[in-house]
Amino acid sequence: MTLCLLFFPQVYFLLRYLLYIYQNFIILNSFYMNEYLTLTETPALFEDFVSQDNTNTDSNFVEPENNYSILELFAGAGGLAVGMEMAGLACVALNEIDKWACQTLRKNRPNWNVLEGDIRSFYFSEYYNKVDVVTGGFPCQAFSYAGKKLGLADARGTLFYEFARVVKEVNPPVCIGENVRGLLSHENGKTLQGMISVLDDIGYSVAPVRVLKAVNYKVPQKRERLILVGIRKDIDLKYQYPKPYKKIYNLKDALKKGELYDCNVPKSQGAQYPQTKKVVLDLIPQKGYWRDLPLDIQKKFMGGSFYLAGGKTGIARRIGWDEPCLTLTCSPAQKQTERCHPEETRPFTVREYARIQTFPDDWEFQGSIAQQYKQIGNAVPVNLGREVGYSIVKFLNRYYNLSKPR
Repeated sequence: MTLCLLFFPQVYFLLRYLLYIYQNFIILNSFYMNEYLTLTETPALFEDFVSQDNTNTDSNFVEPENNYSILELFAGAGGLAVGMEMAGLACVALNEIDKWACQTLRKNRPNWNVLEGDIRSFYFSEYYNKVDVVTGGFPCQAFSYAGKKLGLADARGTLFYEFARVVKEVNPPVCIGENVRGLLSHENGKTLQGMISVLDDIGYSVAPVRVLKAVNYKVPQKRERLILVGIRKDIDLKYQYPKPYKKIYNLKDALKKGELYDCNVPKSQGAQYPQTKKVVLDLIPQKGYWRDLPLDIQKKFMGGSFYLAGGKTGIARRIGWDEPCLTLTCSPAQKQTERCHPEETRPFTVREYARIQTFPDDWEFQGSIAQQYKQIGNAVPVNLGREVGYSIVKFLNRYYNLSKPR
């Protein structure tokens, strides 16, 4: 073997190259299958808050042993609330500023107490010690952080401050914040560290921060949400995130009769491409994007962007039936985030959008078509909310069992 390498150095380099490819394949495969954060992408500022668990499950279902309730802030069109409801957590009140999202909530759940308006206008002390969970998808906003331990007052002026203020007013056993993955690196991790510090100041210990891949929780979509779970400090129990499922669902599972839905997707209104874009997208195969166009059309369609670095794989993207959909956005026809139907050259309809986010077919969205797309695109996938809900029910069952007099 040594003589072979001496006389045929190209063989040696070929073997080294193949080994390099294999090692990188293992790394990328591990990254794709791992639903949680890897330490290499986590700012050193809060590495201690990161944990991993690759154990799969067949079911996260837990039966509630009591009547549990939630108060939801920044509720949107109700994706998280519906998921929590499916898990057995009843909404006592929801706050949302968008009038169309509020109309959607009232239309579908007339019994829900929908508090429409700016959260700064509401006080929630009436729920003190009467709610089990406060949840909220607060926007990502920076606030002053100079390496010191932050208190609640330091976050004043941000919507996270309002979230923390309500948690302090209500004093629930658990609070849950959800956000985009980008919060992890926002301001080089300082924004998230500041939030953790503020929650600590008001009496909550934060569980290891995780980014959950919705595709691992019966959602046919490659969407990620950062989950921040605070446990009141007088509770000596560890929170456990829901375990990922073995099966990955695809677009066909979302739009056709099968395990996720018992019928094909209902017909509904939807956006349309202008004719100039449609004739281009007609040329794109399933799972293809602008690079699959003839070279002359690539250059014309992309303009100056053709010569810039980066794959831009979301442009002119046609989703395949046998893959999960890419992350849905607030508009189905934006050039940078194209989501074209597998067979028909058009964006997904409103009901198709809703199914990809795992909303029930009878959940009706209010407002214009554009407003409906916006509500759906901003939502937490319902099935992801349900699985997180199961994990909360499991925690609350343990908490109240320990609290019972012996």
